[in-house]
Amino acid sequence: MDMFSNLALGFGVALTLKNIALCFAGCLVGTLIGVLPGVGPIATISILLPITFGLDPTGALIMLAGIYYGAQYGGSTTAILVNIPGEATSVVTTLDGHQMAKQGRAGVALGTAAIGSFFAGCVATVFIAALGAPLTKMALLFGPAEYFSLMVMGLCFAVVLARGSILKAFCMIMLGLLFSTVGTDLETGQERLTFGIASLSDGIDFSVLAMGVFGFAEVLRNLESPEARDVVKNKIGRLLPGWDDIKQSAAPVLRGTFIGGILGILPGNGAVLGPFASYTVEKKIAKDPSRFGKGAIEGVAGPESANNAGAQTAFIPLLTLGIPPNAVMALMVGAMTIHGIIPGPQVMTRNPELFWGMVASMWIGNLMLLIINLPLVGMWVKLLQVPYRLMFPAILIFCCIGIYSVNNQPLDVAFTALFGLFGYLLIKLGFEPAPMLLGFVLGKLMEEKLRQALIISRGSFMTFVERPISAGLLVVAVVVLAIALLPSISKKRDEVFTE
Repeated sequence: MDMFSNLALGFGVALTLKNIALCFAGCLVGTLIGVLPGVGPIATISILLPITFGLDPTGALIMLAGIYYGAQYGGSTTAILVNIPGEATSVVTTLDGHQMAKQGRAGVALGTAAIGSFFAGCVATVFIAALGAPLTKMALLFGPAEYFSLMVMGLCFAVVLARGSILKAFCMIMLGLLFSTVGTDLETGQERLTFGIASLSDGIDFSVLAMGVFGFAEVLRNLESPEARDVVKNKIGRLLPGWDDIKQSAAPVLRGTFIGGILGILPGNGAVLGPFASYTVEKKIAKDPSRFGKGAIEGVAGPESANNAGAQTAFIPLLTLGIPPNAVMALMVGAMTIHGIIPGPQVMTRNPELFWGMVASMWIGNLMLLIINLPLVGMWVKLLQVPYRLMFPAILIFCCIGIYSVNNQPLDVAFTALFGLFGYLLIKLGFEPAPMLLGFVLGKLMEEKLRQALIISRGSFMTFVERPISAGLLVVAVVVLAIALLPSISKKRDEVFTE
């Protein structure tokens, strides 16, 4: 009964006029940036982060969450109509979705993707509500040593699940941790890595780093290689799938929801693996695997359900443990910290309105996305024909205004541009910036928990292996890294990410 009373509290918070409007705004913006290839939720949330300063914490997080899972919906539209994934998680949808569009079944593909995503989102919301309280109670058993070990395990998963080589991902994690140490040490009062620059005495601003590495760098990358948008010329056709389509896609939707929901909880961006795993499963168990890649509706229904389920269950480790499983969740941690909320198990007890309001808003947001996506398909098609060169000046101006408004410091804009060039250089050299942001967000918390654990143990590092939960988490971290470094696994991993 507790879950239902908590959900009632959540709906009471989420159904206020202001929060409904913020949820709608987030879903609409999310769909928009999902439709536009090359923008992405990380860059968009980075750009919009300063706008949330004037909002209450619950409203701000409801809007940012709407942007994230809204982008998953929008990404499928681009994948089906243009054969360009608007989101990394929509890559698999291009394989059969675009083929269906070429066969004049674009509407059925879009309708199946939207309905599958809606179902998966609703199930994931119930999953979050059911697991929230038990996980929070378990998290209350964690001391500083367990939290430190948990974050180490999360960063190890991030290294293994990042694109590119494991060594490059490890370097990005370490660089993020290094950036997190810039500023004044609160215990000793000593300045670290500030190089005499007064504005760095408070550390690197989270918004500056995120907007530079993801906002500015994405603009530079997209200007360098403008994509050819081959929008399908055939009629969209009916949007609601027929009875035969429903029978073919029902089981894949259920399987995709389960696969995506489980993988979404994994730290290190396990949600990205959901659509790929779902597509592989559907192809393996299909009576005629040769249909896949030629317009099989199961190749749209399963991955799209996995995609949306994973996007929402990624909130579980964030809301219950305070550990972000991917770069977008790291941005959410930044938003919570800006509003004075410490992510972790205390959120549910100290801010129940925020926790359950966010959970309830996800169901409302999924309903909104179903309404937003299907009737507005024609508008999204028109939008896809706008050249990127006409959009990037507005994106850059918006970035500069947003970052200046945080502290009213022109130097922040200069630092953002500098990080933008740095992020672009990382992309050119084959480094993925997302693990760096994860390391940056967790760095301060890791340092704090490390110090607390050593103070309690009087300087003994054995505390991390003497406490059973901490030791278990460290063993998992070591095993995950060891398996990933095995030659056969490493080769298979490279093949998967190349595909």
